[in-house]
Amino acid sequence: MNAGKSTSLLQSNHNYEVRGLQTYLFTPKVDADLHEGSIHSRLGLEKKAHIFNESFNFYDYFQLRENEDIACVLVDEAQFLSEEQVKQLAHVCDKYNIPVMCYGIRTDFRGELFQGSMSLLAYADTLVELKTICEHPGCARKATMIARFVDGKLVTEGEKVVIGGDKYKVYCRKHYRKLTGLL
Repeated sequence: MNAGKSTSLLQSNHNYEVRGLQTYLFTPKVDADLHEGSIHSRLGLEKKAHIFNESFNFYDYFQLRENEDIACVLVDEAQFLSEEQVKQLAHVCDKYNIPVMCYGIRTDFRGELFQGSMSLLAYADTLVELKTICEHPGCARKATMIARFVDGKLVTEGEKVVIGGDKYKVYCRKHYRKLTGLL
């Protein structure tokens, strides 16, 4: 969180578009409902996207578009993909020679991998980490962990997914451990 994932996705999409190349952008329904079907960044950039849910089949979707000249597929909030959807995207990439770029976070507020992230770690050809820094005062370490806050108070239990960037803060592992006691 706060590493610029959506900004980077939108910049990549822009680079394709200014060259007249066709892209497909996807965002999960859980996030699309909050942002009216758009991928958005905290910098104010946004772009309409196709919405996927847990039953969406990427391979079937692109099989119907195999005659299109598609330059790239970009997926935001990729942690919400299922393992099957990650495999479908890999199949699209391999069969149609279309690059697929997925942007998301690895773990939830308890430090547990999301299913989509776990599958991407297993099947992706390349992984690129976007970095941000720990929110603990005076710390300049790389933030790798996410803490959830409700009404300004730290929570370490609850539903895996609660959408809303203002509910979360990022920390290095050391400060996350001290703050949450979860590691």
